[in-house]
Amino acid sequence: AVKGYRCIFVMPDKVSNEKVQLLRAYGAEVVTTPTAVERDSPKSYYSVAERLTREVANGFSPNQYFNPMNPQTHYDATGPELWNQTEGNITHFVAGVGTGGTISGVGQYLKEQNPEVVVVGADPEGSIYTTDKIHQYLVEGVGEDFWPGTFSRDIIDEWVQVTDTESFTMTRRMTREEGILVGGSCGLAVHAAVEVARRLDDPEAMVVVLLPDSGRGYLSKIYNDDWMRENGFLARFHGPSHMGNLIEERTGKMPDVIAASCDQTVSQAIELLNQYGVSQLPIVRGEGSTADEDCVGPEPGEKIEVQSIVGSLQERTLLDQIFRDPGVLNRLVREIMEPPFQLVDAHEDIERVIPMLAEKAPAVLVQRQGVLIGIVTRADILNHVAQHRSGV
Repeated sequence: AVKGYRCIFVMPDKVSNEKVQLLRAYGAEVVTTPTAVERDSPKSYYSVAERLTREVANGFSPNQYFNPMNPQTHYDATGPELWNQTEGNITHFVAGVGTGGTISGVGQYLKEQNPEVVVVGADPEGSIYTTDKIHQYLVEGVGEDFWPGTFSRDIIDEWVQVTDTESFTMTRRMTREEGILVGGSCGLAVHAAVEVARRLDDPEAMVVVLLPDSGRGYLSKIYNDDWMRENGFLARFHGPSHMGNLIEERTGKMPDVIAASCDQTVSQAIELLNQYGVSQLPIVRGEGSTADEDCVGPEPGEKIEVQSIVGSLQERTLLDQIFRDPGVLNRLVREIMEPPFQLVDAHEDIERVIPMLAEKAPAVLVQRQGVLIGIVTRADILNHVAQHRSGV
């Protein structure tokens, strides 16, 4: 504006309205292009920017994706700043990767000072950096669908893939809990940094995460409850958010895990259903192969490896089979059992599991590190929803 330059900014249409309006307030021209196109499409923001550079008289494009001064600037300035401010004690550097200039420049400098520094790239789910299955994502300023010339792959020691939900949830948490108003790419980087820190068992470790974006450009998106809700990012319920939390919050004397052996009889399995008032059972691998009234299944609450689960029994289908043939009661469970219930991790978001139960599965098995820790049914989810309604 001060120099009187004509500035044209080309950006995808997923960019927040605040960013567009801010640029226009300074007198810039803004051209928006569709996000859902290939990089080589003439409609992509890469192609449109290249075309305008050719067509506009004396046009010049900094081309941040292939400009060597991009990583060089961070090598010359950002890297030394972090090294000096941490007095050389930094052990891990975490940053989002867009053009790759920041993490390449900073990472190179830090590794020259100490080759043991671990450089971690935070990448949105759907970006080419961490998957071959490229797809759209809504977090801005990070990830790519091609490999920029400003990015040095060999600098990265490890990657952490982060979903939009995880990015935006952490972004809002940082503002509400820490008073730091940041953008979505910062939430992505912090989520990755927290994951890295969780794995560390070194009290001397120093994890540094770079936050390059202000949250003022996202007041109509990430910080707007309506936008978050419309895009499926806002939790509908308060309280525990993960399946493991749901099991841990249960009260009562009933064991979290009740299972039957495939070598028990159907009548024995029914006794177990009646004893604990449940409607379904996971079935585990047995030792024998003949009907034996003395066959004993796993004790309620006993540790069960998920690899030993071979099937399931449901009250509804049992009733149907017994109605058709009462002799089923004397048969082995292995002869009439159904496929195992779907397995989910203890860290799985509760809201992601709800559609599984709503469609067809009467229950899901929850595991942690290969061990079954509980069974969650539709009734459990309904109770959770009733107890933790957000009121919105």
